[in-house]
Amino acid sequence: MDIRSAQKLAWDNKINKGFNTTDVPLEFGLLTAEVGEAFTAWRKDLSDFGEELADVFLYLAAIAEMNGLDLQTEVQQKIAKNRERTYARNEHGIPVRVSETAEN
Repeated sequence: MDIRSAQKLAWDNKINKGFNTTDVPLEFGLLTAEVGEAFTAWRKDLSDFGEELADVFLYLAAIAEMNGLDLQTEVQQKIAKNRERTYARNEHGIPVRVSETAEN
């Protein structure tokens, strides 16, 4: 399944179940809660870690849909942009972006 299809299925589920489809700040709050649940599942090595990550994705997909964004296109564009960026470690060993493209 591609991201675009998953986004549509997640949206259709929200509509069919009568879940929030208009309150973006609420959706960000719920997303934050899901990220916390995913972190707890990872930290405690719980069996539902994958399911919690899926919940995070579904909330992201809903926020994209609420705002008229095609998340698949956005992800593809961001991956391409990140591929061209170059990084160097600073004096603290932290990677810092030094250019937007390999040519810079």
